Amino acid sequence: MSTPSIQTTTVGSYSPIDWLAALPSEQAVLDATAGVIHTQQRFGIDLPTDGELYRFDVNHPDTNGMIEYFISRLGGIDTKVGISDGKAFRKKQEMSFRRKPAGVVRGPLSEGSLDLYEACSRSVSVANGPLKFTLTSPYMLARTLLDNHYRDLESLTLAIADALADQVKELPCTCVQVDEANIPGSPEAAPLAQEGINRILRRVRVQKAVHFCFGNYGGQTIQKGNWKALIDFLNGLETDHLVLELAHRPDSDLEALKEIDPRIDLGLGVIDIKVNHVETPEEVAGRIEKAAEAVGVERIKWVHPDCGLWMLKRSIADRKIENLVKGRDLFLGR
Repeated sequence: MSTPSIQTTTVGSYSPIDWLAALPSEQAVLDATAGVIHTQQRFGIDLPTDGELYRFDVNHPDTNGMIEYFISRLGGIDTKVGISDGKAFRKKQEMSFRRKPAGVVRGPLSEGSLDLYEACSRSVSVANGPLKFTLTSPYMLARTLLDNHYRDLESLTLAIADALADQVKELPCTCVQVDEANIPGSPEAAPLAQEGINRILRRVRVQKAVHFCFGNYGGQTIQKGNWKALIDFLNGLETDHLVLELAHRPDSDLEALKEIDPRIDLGLGVIDIKVNHVETPEEVAGRIEKAAEAVGVERIKWVHPDCGLWMLKRSIADRKIENLVKGRDLFLGR
């Protein structure tokens, strides 16, 4: 069949795999990754993700490895956090949902042991088709750190951006997606977050995507705000398309998307991952129809869940993925 005018994708993470957690190994991660990708392909997802299983850390399940995986590998960051480090970090009121920093910056940042090419290549090797690879935005990572070296959020954010940018230009995937879940609640920092993300996107040689949500910490929203306050920020991103949380958002957010630059394709969240309710194909089609009425059907190029699926049981996640595709097909009359 020809490529549909609206394609389906997932955001990144997948439900925990029980047998992988029980008997972890490199081979088990590869086998589980193949299963996650092929599950999405079986349901008809056009651009699957690898489930981010290689990043999962049982000691930090709340953020599914999107913080600690990167922080623990970048050079210049110490993940051995002492009592005084914790006290200093807790003075950063904007990160009150974290008890201690993900790490302490004690020297200049470097690649350390971070190897995104190896991680991406492993997933691509079992994909048998298109694959999207994800990484966390520099601003989001910087906010989780206690900075005893740069002592300046801008310098730290851009140092992280440069370290990540050095690794993305040769990734062997179809699409690279940068994830940011903090800036929707902190629009005053938009220029800094934008520059950090763009430094990465400028080095990407395949499709470029940026995902935004209002937080998914243990399945809960932790950021307040709206998309309208971020229009200038979104329009300044050097991306091909956006991946936006919308199923869990008020309808008024759709109106703001009319102001997104036409050069940027819209990706709409039409699956709410913060509830166990499995949307019917009719509900999915209805959400796409509502968005099309607001922004024009020609602007919508992607539909997807609001965020990652890691906090949902597999039986629920799989049915949501299946009905995402069925709902898209119903809307398009396929």
